[in-house]
Amino acid sequence: MKDKSTITVFLDDEVQPISTFESPVRFELDTRKLVDGDHVLRIVSKDPTGKEGIRIIPFVVRNGPAIEVEGIKENAVVDGILPLMINAYGKGNQKEFLIVGSESPKSIPSWVWVITISFIAWAIFYLARYLTIRQ
Repeated sequence: MKDKSTITVFLDDEVQPISTFESPVRFELDTRKLVDGDHVLRIVSKDPTGKEGIRIIPFVVRNGPAIEVEGIKENAVVDGILPLMINAYGKGNQKEFLIVGSESPKSIPSWVWVITISFIAWAIFYLARYLTIRQ
């Protein structure tokens, strides 16, 4: 009888495991070989007496270029013409960071406009009051 637990690693709904190890183990999952989207890592362990334990870890792979969309949110109800701003940029590789195109341009939020207009209105009011008091 073995004195160590065995660990079997499965990806998504595959019947064939990625690998089987004796515990403890360090394991590197190369997500570059996976398609972008939702995945599930299923880890099954069996102790020396034959009892099994399972752990399921859902995760999302996003190796491809990041896509930013401004002008519509997920599950939005819309009508008419929608002005959209779409930006896609890659992350480069693990050794160097790509600066060009890595920031998504955004329009100015409405709260900034409200604060700016309020400040200008207050300044005009204050200036008008100041000029009428001096005369």
